Amino acid sequence: MAAGEAGDEEVRVLQTLRGKICQAKNLVPYSGPNKMRDCFCTINLDQEEVFRTQVVEKSLSPFFGEEFFFEIPRTFQCLSFYIYDKSVLQRDLRIGKVAIKKEDLSRYSGKETWFILQPVDSNSEVQGKVHLELKLNELITDNGSVCQQLVVHLKECHGLPLINGQNCDPFATVSLVGPSRNDQKKTKVKKKTSNPQFNETFYFEVTRSSSYTKKSQFQVEEEDIEKLEVRIDLWNNGNLVQDLFLGEIKIPVKVLGSDSFQAWYLLQPRDNGNKSSKNDDHGSLRLNICYAEDYVLPSEYYASLRNLLLKSSEVEPISASTAYVLAEVCRDKYDAILPLVRLLLHHHKLVQFITAVAELELKDTQEANTIFRGNSSATRCLDEMMKIVGKHYLKVTLKPILDEICENPKPCEIDPLKLKEADNVEIHKENLRYYVDKVFSTVVQSSISCPTLMCDVFCSLRRLAAERFPNDPHVQYSAVSSFVFLRFFAVAVVSPHTFHLRPHHPDAQISRTLTLISKAIQTLGSWGSLSKSKLSSFKETFMCEFFKMFQEEEYIESVKKFLDEVSSTESKEPSVMSESVHLKEGYDLWRPYESATSNSICHEPPCSDLVREMYKRAQGRTRIGKKNFKKRWFCLTSRELTYHKQQDKEPIYTIPIRNILAVEKLDESSFNKKNMFQVIHVEKPLYVQANNCVEASEWIEALCRVNKCNQRRLSVYHPSAFLNGNWLCCKATSENTRCTC
Repeated sequence: MAAGEAGDEEVRVLQTLRGKICQAKNLVPYSGPNKMRDCFCTINLDQEEVFRTQVVEKSLSPFFGEEFFFEIPRTFQCLSFYIYDKSVLQRDLRIGKVAIKKEDLSRYSGKETWFILQPVDSNSEVQGKVHLELKLNELITDNGSVCQQLVVHLKECHGLPLINGQNCDPFATVSLVGPSRNDQKKTKVKKKTSNPQFNETFYFEVTRSSSYTKKSQFQVEEEDIEKLEVRIDLWNNGNLVQDLFLGEIKIPVKVLGSDSFQAWYLLQPRDNGNKSSKNDDHGSLRLNICYAEDYVLPSEYYASLRNLLLKSSEVEPISASTAYVLAEVCRDKYDAILPLVRLLLHHHKLVQFITAVAELELKDTQEANTIFRGNSSATRCLDEMMKIVGKHYLKVTLKPILDEICENPKPCEIDPLKLKEADNVEIHKENLRYYVDKVFSTVVQSSISCPTLMCDVFCSLRRLAAERFPNDPHVQYSAVSSFVFLRFFAVAVVSPHTFHLRPHHPDAQISRTLTLISKAIQTLGSWGSLSKSKLSSFKETFMCEFFKMFQEEEYIESVKKFLDEVSSTESKEPSVMSESVHLKEGYDLWRPYESATSNSICHEPPCSDLVREMYKRAQGRTRIGKKNFKKRWFCLTSRELTYHKQQDKEPIYTIPIRNILAVEKLDESSFNKKNMFQVIHVEKPLYVQANNCVEASEWIEALCRVNKCNQRRLSVYHPSAFLNGNWLCCKATSENTRCTC
């Protein structure tokens, strides 16, 4: 198999899901004396959890406010949102759900909708499909009469759900059911697999000959065949506990003929999910969902369009260029702006294009104080560029202070209408002043960390603004501050989770504190707005009073010095990659279980909480020779892949990017585990299990992207593991043999 490039020459379907989990309301109260609940919400593809919000404590109308965006790497039948009540000692309780079939997602695309929460019934929680072959045979008895026999060949199942994070132990019951009969037979239990291969055949007598006289409780007249049906029920073997229902299918016998009939059948809920006639109110959930399917052709089909886009900055006027027209026609940033910025950035054409579209916008700007205030092609391209290029810059600049604010919050409310009776407004003002000063000083001292590409763009904006308004001494600063403060730092402060500075949306109190800090930072960063005459521009009187504390020349000079530095390229290194850049961390993955090298697997289940780290199969040996999986925190930078016992600990193992030879998705059959991939490097392969299909896909993509220019990169490697002395894919016995499958 081509390493990391399977299917590159084929048309593929790109599925993307984005949106926002807004809030829930009117949830069912807790039955105890404290009626409130500690709630969180999950997103599930069929029964696989791929996203989880933070826990909102003590509320029956929790506000989540968490956005999501990811590619869906596999087929699915249903998108579900579950509301849970968090439990410390027991399993989290599912309060209700919103389940939307894939074909119905387009009805809700791009708009906020309130959905009624439905009850969660274990009999309705199904996924997967069954491969069956059915046939009706006519048999001639010894006395010459004819009877009919039903042959059911249960071949396999695919996509059964994980049970407590692990592959299930499925078995099936095969029944012939009618008004007066219920013949049932059972398959063998298949261990630790979501794609069991049964290959078992069952025989049922459907009709008896006219000469049949023996009395039986299953006597069936020939006309009863209209009422017979084949029923397949899938179960997870519970061993010492009750078996868990996984789904069923029903097929009327009357549709079968003498010819063999085989097909894949989607598993269905039992009796349509046992829908209750009661209209119990479980509450509702407000969601914004946008699901898209795009057909992606091989890259050579886009060569002409790519060349036109890359030449856009050379076209005069720029408004006639392909990139400009595309950005204007497709207003949604995910449709055009984001891929356009990535393309131009990769080919080092972004600065020229942004400069050209900014110059065009300035020609239509009549007043200096409205410079770059609209939602134009220039501002949207700059916004996306700063998010991509400035990700590490934000992390090293803002993350420490944002962690302090979110983990040890101080009360900062200064609005008289929102203050409580016991609140001391002067203390709140001092707390807010402390936070604002700390964020401000961190920002204005961070110019050395500002990426070179951002400095190049700011330099161009400053020059263009000064040329457009030569009589305004402040416009060269406001052109830069409108982006670096207003659209970059201030936005990151108020929404740290969207920039991956915090794992979740902050709670209401912290969110309010961040909003107040963001307002102050916007004003401090807006050159020319610090004079007393500008204080009246505040809509809120309390902010006007608070901001009088900042009427000092040193703030103005600090802003000016910072803007001078970030809009100059004189002291910057020419290479954007002069330092290691964090590309992905284990916040989104399961940690790996590690032990020594061997051929048996320890199937220890993961913890119930979604920690979002990874499992790693060990590379050493234990005294008893067993190989298992341990939790590890992974971190990928532009220079190396490391894993750690804990997030803030020193790395246990480091793999330089130059030593990564291939990254491959691993066949599930290798370890009977889903969402596995392998990192091939100069030593032993590193086998890793991600928490879900989305995480596995994102890690494979990130590793392949950072390793793409590695000259030692392998073109072919095994898609399976080397176990018990041979490769599972091609059965080769030499560990160094190239894959032939």
